[in-house]
Amino acid sequence: MKKTIHPDYRPVVFRDPGAGVAFLTRSTASSQKTIAWEDGNVYPVVDVDVSSASHPFYTGRGRVLDTAGRVERFNQRYGRR
Repeated sequence: MKKTIHPDYRPVVFRDPGAGVAFLTRSTASSQKTIAWEDGNVYPVVDVDVSSASHPFYTGRGRVLDTAGRVERFNQRYGRR
């Protein structure tokens, strides 16, 4: 790898303020804000709108669409009779 063209890959904290969770991982994302982490080190923090703690797919709060009902209504309106 060329050292001058790649962004810095370092530990970053991603925080979901809506769900109240944060996790430490490595990333090239940058931020001016910092946070003191559980290990005593200070890391840049990136606030995200949606994480696995707040996304309906992962939390099980998602809604199921009634696709069978939609198909039946379409066939009643425009389908063969």
